Amino acid sequence: MKAFLLITIAHVCCTLFSKGQTFTLKSNDLGGQATTKQVFDNFGCTGENKSPQLFWEHIPKGTKSFAVTIFDESAPTGSGWWHWLIFNIDSSVTELKSDAGNITKNIAPKNAIQSITDFGSQGYGGPCPPENSGFHKYIITVYALKVSSLGVDARANPALVGFMLNQNTIEKASLIFYYKR
Repeated sequence: MKAFLLITIAHVCCTLFSKGQTFTLKSNDLGGQATTKQVFDNFGCTGENKSPQLFWEHIPKGTKSFAVTIFDESAPTGSGWWHWLIFNIDSSVTELKSDAGNITKNIAPKNAIQSITDFGSQGYGGPCPPENSGFHKYIITVYALKVSSLGVDARANPALVGFMLNQNTIEKASLIFYYKR
């Protein structure tokens, strides 16, 4: 009887605690502000232009691939600014290493695609807001997708990638950081 009671209590506790775990994005590189490590190295900015290390936990059931984007909703363009779009990340991958956004270094997961950003090039382009425009809000989002491939290539523009992401998302999780100059 005691064994049955202990097993029942353990099952109830595990069930209660497991429901609180949600799809989560984290970074060992980022705090609330970008550092020179992440900042762009052009347009008057002098950073290292390294994409941050990212990892995610509590993968949703049915996930076949992941995508990660970085978007500046504060950019004075009327439509924001896309800093990074990487997708077709295999469902077994749960981390992007620092500088994975540098397409010349082959750090990104095998078969992942990094498409065109609003800088007009593939790969990561760090924060570099206009001077005196205040703090810009950078949203990093990981998408758990119901497809193994978005069906677009590295020449796809951010609007098309965003459309495909929204059509195929099971769940998503985000981090926010800020930068001004």
